[in-house]
Amino acid sequence: MSDDRLPQLGKITPAFFDDVIYPRLGAKDESVLVGPTHGVDFAAVSIGDDVLVMSTDPFFIAPALGWERAAWFALHIVASDVAVSGIPPRFLIVDLNLPPEITEETLTTIWKTVHEECSALGIAVVSGHTARYAGCTYPMVGGATVLGIGSSEDLIDPRRARKGDVIVVTKGPAIETTGLMSVQFPEFIEEVHGAQGVKGAQDVFYQMSVVQDAATCARVGGVTAMHDATECGIWGGLFEMARAARLGLVVRKSDIVVQEAVRTTCEIFDIDPYSAISEGTLLAAVAPEKVDEVLSALDREGVPASAVGEFREADRGIRVVEDGGERELAHPGVDPFWTRFEEYLLKQALRERRA
Repeated sequence: MSDDRLPQLGKITPAFFDDVIYPRLGAKDESVLVGPTHGVDFAAVSIGDDVLVMSTDPFFIAPALGWERAAWFALHIVASDVAVSGIPPRFLIVDLNLPPEITEETLTTIWKTVHEECSALGIAVVSGHTARYAGCTYPMVGGATVLGIGSSEDLIDPRRARKGDVIVVTKGPAIETTGLMSVQFPEFIEEVHGAQGVKGAQDVFYQMSVVQDAATCARVGGVTAMHDATECGIWGGLFEMARAARLGLVVRKSDIVVQEAVRTTCEIFDIDPYSAISEGTLLAAVAPEKVDEVLSALDREGVPASAVGEFREADRGIRVVEDGGERELAHPGVDPFWTRFEEYLLKQALRERRA
C-alpha cells in the first residue's frame, strides 16, 4: 500500500484514517457513545446515567517557549478537547517519557506549572508515569489523557449539529500558529515590525485554549456541537464538523475575526491562517435563537467571536463565500504550520552558526 496519504509531518490525512484506522477499532462495545471520527475531539462512554468523556494528546514541551509556558500549553491542549464536550475536565493521567538531558530543576518547574493549572481548572492528577529514556527528545515528551464525568444530558455530541444552526468562531484563525511562531522565532518578526510587533504576537500565546470558550457556550445553552480548530485550522475544523454531522455548510470568510497580530505573523512566515493549526479557536454550532446570547456571553468573558455562516443540507456542499463568489471548501490535508516551523528552525540554526 502506498503511504502517499501520510504527510511528512503532522496528523494523518482523513483518507488514511478512513481506510486504515477507522475499520480497525478493536472490540465492539455498546457503552461507547462517541468514538474516533472526523470532527470529534473526545470520546464518550456511558457509565449508568452519566458519561465519561476523555481525550489524549502528546505532551508537547517545546523548550523555546520557556518551561512554564510550555507546560501550560501542554495541559490546555488536552483539557480543551474534553471541554468541547460541554462537560468540564476533571482528571489527568500523564505519561512523561523525558529526554536524558532534562534536569531536576526543569522537571520541577514543568510539574509545578501543571499542578497550578490543574488546580485552577479543577483537574485532579490521578495516575501517570515519569522517566528519562534514551531516544526521547523535545517537544514530544510523552502523552496525556484528560477525563471528565457528567450527566448524559450535558454532553454536546459534535455529530449533532443541525441544519440551520449558526457557525460561531472564537478568536479567529491561526491562534496556535501565531503563539508558537512568535515565541520560537521572534527575531524574524522583529525585523519587520519591531519589538512591539513581537510583543503583540506573543500576547496571543495564552489564547491557546478553548476551556473558557467552551464552558461559556455550554453555560448559555443552545449549542449543538463544538470543535477545537487544531491541525488544518478553521478550514479543516469546519470540514470535519460538517462531515461528522453529515451536513453541508456555508461560511463567510469576511465575517471571521482576524486579529492583527495573527495577520502580520502569518504574512511574515507565508502561512495561510485559515488552514494553519489554531488551538484556541472554538468552532460552535449554535441554535439561531441563541446566537446573540452566546456572542454576548463570550464578549463579557473577553473572548472575541463572530457568527460566520450556517449549516445546511448535505447536498448543498461545504462552501466558502469570498471575493464576491462562492467556492467549495476542501479539507487542507496538510497543515502549513509544520513545514514552515521546520524551515525556520533551520534558518534560525544557520543564523546562530554565522553569529
